[in-house]
Amino acid sequence: MAGFDKYEHPQSDVHHSTDPRDFGWVRENVPCQTACPAGTDIPAYIWAIMEGKHGLSYEINREANVLPGVLGRICSRPCEDQCRHGLPGNGEPVSICHLKRSAADLKNRGHRLNESLFGPSGKKIAIVGSGPAGVAAAHDLSLMGHDITVFEREDKAGGMLNYGIPEFRLPRDVLGEEIHNALRLGVDLRTGVTIGNGEDETSLSALREEFDAVLLATGCMAASQIPLREDPSGSQVEKVANVEYGFDFLLEMHRGIAKSVGKRVAVVGAGFTALDCARVARRLGAKEVTIHLRTTEEYIPVTKDEILEAKSESVALSGLRTPVALNSDDRGALNAVEFVQNRLGGWREDGRRKAIAIDGSEFSFECDTLLVAIGQKTNHDFLDADMKLDRWKNAEIDASGMTSLDGVFAAGDYVKGASTVIEAVGQGREVAKGIDTWLMGKPRYQQSVRIEQVTEPLRQRSYDFIPRHHMRTEEIEARKNNLTQEVEKGFSDDIAHEEAKRCYLCNLNYKIDVDNCIYCRACIEVAPKNCIKMVEGIEIKEDGTYGQLLETGEWNHVGAIWIDNTQCIRCGACYNVCPTKCITITRNQLVTREFEE
Repeated sequence: MAGFDKYEHPQSDVHHSTDPRDFGWVRENVPCQTACPAGTDIPAYIWAIMEGKHGLSYEINREANVLPGVLGRICSRPCEDQCRHGLPGNGEPVSICHLKRSAADLKNRGHRLNESLFGPSGKKIAIVGSGPAGVAAAHDLSLMGHDITVFEREDKAGGMLNYGIPEFRLPRDVLGEEIHNALRLGVDLRTGVTIGNGEDETSLSALREEFDAVLLATGCMAASQIPLREDPSGSQVEKVANVEYGFDFLLEMHRGIAKSVGKRVAVVGAGFTALDCARVARRLGAKEVTIHLRTTEEYIPVTKDEILEAKSESVALSGLRTPVALNSDDRGALNAVEFVQNRLGGWREDGRRKAIAIDGSEFSFECDTLLVAIGQKTNHDFLDADMKLDRWKNAEIDASGMTSLDGVFAAGDYVKGASTVIEAVGQGREVAKGIDTWLMGKPRYQQSVRIEQVTEPLRQRSYDFIPRHHMRTEEIEARKNNLTQEVEKGFSDDIAHEEAKRCYLCNLNYKIDVDNCIYCRACIEVAPKNCIKMVEGIEIKEDGTYGQLLETGEWNHVGAIWIDNTQCIRCGACYNVCPTKCITITRNQLVTREFEE
C-alpha cells in the first residue's frame, strides 16, 4: 500500500522502474504471479517462509489477496497450473496454495498487521454485499481514507464464503478473523439489511442520494435452472419432491435450516458447489453419492485435491451424461433421473470441452435425492433504475468499474458471472482503485517494478530434487457425520520450510554483463538446464518488451552470452563458476506505490 515497502532493507541497493521491458520481464518470467488474478507476489512470500519469516509471508500475501488464511484453503490455484516446477522434466508444481495457508497458520499469534493509511477524504461509499469482492474493496477503500458502509442481507458477513462453502473446507473461526482484519479500520458493517424495492428494504436510489459512490458486489445469488426435455425452464425441480438446487441447499443449511437427503443421492454439476453438495450429502448419511458430469473428470474446473478428497469419502464420478427428465413415483417423489449419453466434442470459448448428446442413448439412474449444481447467475431484482447488462445478463462496467449508472460501480461475480474467490478478490481491489480515482479526480497509485540487488544465489541445486509435499488430512472415519471437522490439517513448520525450498524463486533475474564476459563458456558447461545461450540478438516488441532470443551456434555471430530466465532454475551454478564475476542477480517485483507529488 501507499508509502509502505515491506521488502525494503536499510542498506539494500533498490530502485523502482516503470520501463515496459521490466514489466514485461516480470510478466513472462514469473508465470505464477501473472496467473494470479490478485497479482500475489508468490516467490516473495515463499522465500519469506524459507527464511522462517511467516509473519512477513502473511503480510506479502495479505497486501495482494486480503484473505490469505481463507484462500490458502479454498483457492482454485491458477498459479499452480503455471508453476515452472511442474513443467516436463521439472517435477510437480510447488504447493503454492498450501504454503499460503502455512503463512497464516504459522505466524505468531501476536502478529502485528502492517498497513499504510491515507488521511480522511470526506467521501462516503456504500458497498452492497460482503462476499470476497465486497470485503476486498472495503478493505482497500478504507485504507484510502474513505468512509465505508457495507450492507449485507444475511446475518453474517462473508457472502458465499460463509453461506456456500462447507465448514469442513473453511473453518468459520478462520473466516471470521480474516474478515475482521479486513474491515477493522472503521468499516461500518450492517448485516441483516436488504437492498431492494420491498417495504422494509433500502432502495438503490436512497444509497445513491446518501453516498458519494455505490459499489454493487452482490455476486451470483440465484441458481442456474436446469433445462429438461419437456421443461426447458427447469420448473419441474420445484414440483418433484427430494429435488433441490445445490446452491439453495447449501445456502439454507448454512442459515441453520436442517437438511436431509436419501440413501442414494445424485448430484448434477461439475464445479466446487457440486463437490461440496456431494461431500455434505455423505456427512448427512447418504449411503451412495454420485456426481454426474456432462464431459469427463479430466475437464471439470476444480482442483485435483478436491476430487481426491471426494473420492476418499466414497463419492463416485460418472461422466458423459446430461439429465433430460425427472421420474417420480405416484406420491410425486423422485425415484430416477433420465440421462442421455454424451460424446466429447470440440472446445468451448471458456476452454472446456463440448458435450454432444448421442441420439437414442437415454438411460435411467435410480436415486431418491437429486441436487442440481450446474452454476449460478446474477439477480437484478433489487435495482430501481435501468442498468446496462452484457450478453450474459451480468453488470456491464467500463475500465474504471463504473456501470451505466453514474457513481454506481460493480465488481466480482456480479460482473464476471460465477467465478472463483481469488478472481473476485482481484477484481474487487481493481475496482476500488477506479472508485478512488473517480472520487479524488486523479489516480493516487502507480505500479512499478522494484529492483533490488541480491548478493548471492538463494537456492541450491539439491532443492530441485525435493519431492512435493502433500497435505495431511483427517482420517476418513473422523469425517463421517461431521460437517465441521476440517479435512485438511495444514503443514508443519518443517514441512512448510522444505516445500518452500522447492520454489525456483522466478523473480530473481540472472543477467550477464556482456562488457565483462570473456566468453569462456564455463557457465554454459555447468548449467544443468538449457538456460544459458549464445545469441546474436534479441527481438524487441512494439511495446518495448523483450521477445525471442536469436540463438546462434557460430562464434563469429555471437553478440552475447545470455541467460534465458524462462528456463533458469536459479541454482546459482553459473554465478559460482564465473571467473570474472560478470553475472549479477536482482530481485524484480511488481509493487503498487503512491504517486509522488
